[in-house]
Amino acid sequence: MSNEVYHKLARVLDTLPNGFPATESGVEIRLLKKVFEPDEAKIFCDLRLSFETAAQIALRKGIPVDGLEEKLNSMWNRGQVMGVDFGTVKLFRMMPWIFGIYEFQLNRLDREFVEMFEEYSPTFSKVLMGHKPQLMQVLPIEKEIPNRQEALPYQLVSAIIDKGQSFAVADCICKKEKGLMDHHCIHPLEVCLGIAPLPGYFDNNHWGRPISREEAYGILRKSEESGLVHLTNNVESDHFFICNCCGCCCGVLRTINEMGMTDVVNSQYYARIDPDYCSACGVCKDERCPIGAIENGEETYRVNRERCIGCGLCVTTCPSEAISLVLKEPADRQTPPKNEKAWFKERGRQRGVDFSAFE
Repeated sequence: MSNEVYHKLARVLDTLPNGFPATESGVEIRLLKKVFEPDEAKIFCDLRLSFETAAQIALRKGIPVDGLEEKLNSMWNRGQVMGVDFGTVKLFRMMPWIFGIYEFQLNRLDREFVEMFEEYSPTFSKVLMGHKPQLMQVLPIEKEIPNRQEALPYQLVSAIIDKGQSFAVADCICKKEKGLMDHHCIHPLEVCLGIAPLPGYFDNNHWGRPISREEAYGILRKSEESGLVHLTNNVESDHFFICNCCGCCCGVLRTINEMGMTDVVNSQYYARIDPDYCSACGVCKDERCPIGAIENGEETYRVNRERCIGCGLCVTTCPSEAISLVLKEPADRQTPPKNEKAWFKERGRQRGVDFSAFE
């Protein structure tokens, strides 16, 4: 019975737009057993992607309400479900494996978990990164965006921060995972930003530590100086995180570097090197570009447009000011879905999965 509930949970997660594909080895089932107890797995399968109270869940599923909110609250603290506490009422919803359950296991990671996840990643990444719309979009370094007054809000990191009401910072789970496997990253660890539309959301939250808006901007500046890419969810509104990612640890950027999948993030810009100004110093290629998009030319460097994600990291440190960000032509730009719900709809359509039972 306990094995069956994990297989049911795996099927539910794979029915969600993000996916959770099966493997011959069954490593995905071992991962679920690491995260969920059997009763927790059963409760998760009764949830939806939309928020509900414990009483609404119990009524809809015909299950006892006694103790359900307490159990859901425990699962929220264990990073198995998403919750919101309004003081007088608590709401809960299911989450995909990524973004969601995996990231919220930050404080429960151990060597066994990360080794299983590394085993699962090649299979999982092909599904997660192999469909449109992309999971994440690039937020370029804002001061390098040409004609910033014409940029849309979802392209500006400042617009996302200014819209938030509360903030938290946590260790990057990708860097922590690599560290547990004895591959320690040279970049700052505590750089993952959470953003919420409610004041005080991260107070006493299991993920991260609460910070101010000013501190959030400081994290972004530190990340840019260290050569980290700003990534957020690929939607026009309702952004709830900003990851600051390196090419050596980030699961998304590693898909480019290790699997050669180049169209895995949504980017509105690309970098361009002016050969008349390039001094061929190599800083952009050797120190700043995280995904190998800068190549040797005959006398200067050039940008590989197919790989470039338009992050702007190469622009900020070019000593001869030979590099600039360029807005892609309209035909080459992809407008993100309006919000998470629209993203789910389009990704479900692209994957050909019917997740209507969980909406």
